[in-house]
Amino acid sequence: MGHPVYRGEKPQLHYAGDFTWNSMSGRSVRLRSVPIQSLSELERARLQEVAFYQLQQDCDLSCQITIPKDGQKRKKSLRKKLDSLGKEKNKDKEFIPQAFGMPLSQVIANDRAYKLKQDLQRDEQKDASDFVASLLPFGNKRQNKELSSSNSSLSSTSETPNESTSPNTPEPAPRARRRGAMSVDSITDLDDNQSRLLEALQLSLPAEAQSKKEKARDKKLSLNPIYRQVPRLVDSCCQHLEKHGLQTVGIFRVGSSKKRVRQLREEFDRGIDVSLEEEHSVHDVAALLKEFLRDMPDPLLTRELYTAFINTLLLEPEEQLGTLQLLIYLLPPCNCDTLHRLLQFLSIVARHADDISKDGQEVTGNKMTSLNLATIFGPNLLHKQKSSDKEFSVQSSARAEESTAIIAVVQKMIENYEALFMVPPDLQNEVLISLLETDPDVVDYLLRRKASQSSYRTRNSPEGRE
Repeated sequence: MGHPVYRGEKPQLHYAGDFTWNSMSGRSVRLRSVPIQSLSELERARLQEVAFYQLQQDCDLSCQITIPKDGQKRKKSLRKKLDSLGKEKNKDKEFIPQAFGMPLSQVIANDRAYKLKQDLQRDEQKDASDFVASLLPFGNKRQNKELSSSNSSLSSTSETPNESTSPNTPEPAPRARRRGAMSVDSITDLDDNQSRLLEALQLSLPAEAQSKKEKARDKKLSLNPIYRQVPRLVDSCCQHLEKHGLQTVGIFRVGSSKKRVRQLREEFDRGIDVSLEEEHSVHDVAALLKEFLRDMPDPLLTRELYTAFINTLLLEPEEQLGTLQLLIYLLPPCNCDTLHRLLQFLSIVARHADDISKDGQEVTGNKMTSLNLATIFGPNLLHKQKSSDKEFSVQSSARAEESTAIIAVVQKMIENYEALFMVPPDLQNEVLISLLETDPDVVDYLLRRKASQSSYRTRNSPEGRE
């Protein structure tokens, strides 16, 4: 890709070279490596395209590469269709699972819908309490009793509208609320302090520059970072194990209580706000996390990219990490964010594998090295299709080689997870250049946001506080 200079109505916005841009306000912005989660929703979508282009042009993976679809629906077998019909008839007797065996994007949508319902109930109760409190100073005791009764009535009726919020809603209300009706044309009229108002910004790109499909997609994308898309179950399990299980020998290998795991599983599936406390066995929680990943309809690293991930091992060692990074950029945001949280957790577990001496005392390690963890989690994170026990019992040498490759790929990810989720300046630069061709106002806003973030980091760094 080249480095064009925009010479339209806003000549001061241009790429100055060496990953430095000059904004419309004249500010010079130098790009630096940033976490992928700090990019806006639009930038992440364009980053997928840039990574896809580089993989095709520069990486010889000897396989076809496609960008995985978010929440892709797969064809149901006749047996599954009949089972679905049977469940539909008995839907009053059975609950609809909210976590296990569901597409990852749906699990996250269920979590958001549940949180929205809780927030709405909390806000309505607070509003009712505030209303009563504002009138209390002006009433007598009799009025206070009436208002207290009224408040109780308000609280009970406030739950009625929330019942219509289905936990299966694919696009929860916060997403709509996050985006406003502000057009791209008004971006340049705002100063830096007002940029927070663009939290709900909705894109409007010129029709002549894109196909209708691309325009419809980009129009829905925010110019600010999206909420972290990690299932509540995954985050809760990781937090619990980080707090209580890092010194547990053989974590993920020692057996658990099937009854307790089944109970926890059912609570999460019912959408209950499960709080994992110290009394919960780390082995039960570890088993729950493994079950969630195992039961996902599509593995976290997706079937579409299975061969590409495996074939990174055929590259020169110095090329493997960069190629893994590009493949991770192709993942849907929910897969990418969940993978980051999981690898972060597994990296912490691996750091506590060895015995250490602390304050003159020997502290036992958990014995779970990155290799051991990759052996356990690899087959659940990366596979073409789920195999039956019979298929595993007659495992061929080719399958054994694939299993070894899967473990090697996941081990490399655990050991290098921090670098894999950083976006270097050159790729950010390509993203901005692709946006510059369609909408310079968008690029200007993104540059100003990057400059503000950079200034904030500088002010809050140890050097900046001195």
